Amino acid sequence: MKLRFGIQFAPDAAVLPRIREMARFADREDLDLLGIQDHPYSGALVDTFALIATILAETDRLRVFPDVASLPLRGPAMLGKQAATLDLLSGGRFELALGAGAFWPAISAMGGPARSNPEALRALEEATTIIRAMWQPGAKAEVPGDYYSVHGVQTGPAPAHPVGIWFGSVGPKANALTGRIADGWAAPIPHYLPYEQWQGAQHTISTAARDAGRDPADITRIAQLVGHITDTPGPVTLRGEEPIRTDAAGWARILVDLAVETGFDTFVYWPESPDDTQLRRWIGDVVPSTRALCV
Repeated sequence: MKLRFGIQFAPDAAVLPRIREMARFADREDLDLLGIQDHPYSGALVDTFALIATILAETDRLRVFPDVASLPLRGPAMLGKQAATLDLLSGGRFELALGAGAFWPAISAMGGPARSNPEALRALEEATTIIRAMWQPGAKAEVPGDYYSVHGVQTGPAPAHPVGIWFGSVGPKANALTGRIADGWAAPIPHYLPYEQWQGAQHTISTAARDAGRDPADITRIAQLVGHITDTPGPVTLRGEEPIRTDAAGWARILVDLAVETGFDTFVYWPESPDDTQLRRWIGDVVPSTRALCV
């Protein structure tokens, strides 16, 4: 069983040197992924894409992605251009996770739109078409839409590798859209999608993929897990949004169960205390223990 592992940070302006240091450590230790939250309307956070560019420049192997990019505040044609540029500069280490939108009052306060759920989903579908069109150089893209359009824009450049477009989808209609057109599902943290709904969401994604003539196995499935890696074992019940608080061996058993029973192939840790100790325990204890159980 081939699994991938990552960690997530908020782009907090107060701790940028520490975030960069932890990213370099994760890179040296061969962690697979690093996600950076994207909440442009928060005054305490720096721009996610600028931080991603810095981290990619300071690392060699680590793949980095916005977790997830706030589409309503980032035009799709420019997102396509940014993604291709970051991928080229890093030698193929950028991935693009997209969110249809949340916190609409905050988005509106920053000059963005206020959309209903159906509107946001339609906009996400249109944006994905435009982004992919921008990655096909040597053409002039013509993509009409109700929310996003391009008219004869010169496309390119192409990314260095096939950049994955991962949706941070929540509801059944959004998950069905993920199955139809996305390259992956960045499952929202349990605060937005409780653990007990993950299996049903996976089924919706897979069914929609098959109905669209796609192989469900081609869709990356990313579980995002909030919690704390403790010194001693603790009781864990994956229900609601309760954080996971147990030792490395307990974490490893949980991840294996999520892989085998729920179909996840990638695990991104959201530490309650994003510090060096938690990062070291994740990389040095949880990841190898999980891999050992999967042999």
